Amino acid sequence: MDRTQLLLVGLPLFLFFSDIFNLFSPPPSKPAAHHHHQPVSQPLIQQQQPSLEFPAQKATGIGFGNTVSIDFCSSCSYRGTAVTMKNMLENQFPGINVVLANYPPPLPKRMLSKLVPVVQFGVIGIIVGGEQIFPRLGFAAPPQWYYSMRANRFGSMASTWLLGNFLQSFLQSSGAFEVYCNGELVFSKLKENRFPGEIELKDLVARRIASSRVVDGLHGGHWS
Repeated sequence: MDRTQLLLVGLPLFLFFSDIFNLFSPPPSKPAAHHHHQPVSQPLIQQQQPSLEFPAQKATGIGFGNTVSIDFCSSCSYRGTAVTMKNMLENQFPGINVVLANYPPPLPKRMLSKLVPVVQFGVIGIIVGGEQIFPRLGFAAPPQWYYSMRANRFGSMASTWLLGNFLQSFLQSSGAFEVYCNGELVFSKLKENRFPGEIELKDLVARRIASSRVVDGLHGGHWS
């Protein structure tokens, strides 16, 4: 096998194993905070200064005790929209807890997305060594489509890789942007086929918070 063949085979294989490594590798951990060394006299002065944060103030706010969960499709590039909504809710409802999470696709699509790299590797392997593979599978001669792919090996391998990546991205996407307030669904992109507006989402969360307070007040009055 000459250098050109090694290059044509090695590049798709390198990209394949890179995708596999990124698929199964855990997300990077958050960098640890850097502590700068300060002179000995400075910590003593800082310890003597009274703290400006009061626990009573931190535990109050219109949104305190309420949780909003935004489950979005991370492979659809929805993270920017989710972060924007998170910042808006935290500004409008001080003290609220906003949690961002990935909304995975259904299980069949996830299983099929794991098979795509296997098919990619198999097709590239057939293009490279089909003359040795087909006889071992019981074929007297490779089929005609093999010779067509073999005639343009680089184009066939590149097309296989690009098409497989596109299919895998489609199978890993859920298209979801689901917003829950205190465990109750207040907006669903899967149902509405659109994103919520900032004012719309603020009103939906405000109504849910007010409803939770009314329910808690009724329960408190019943047991008092």
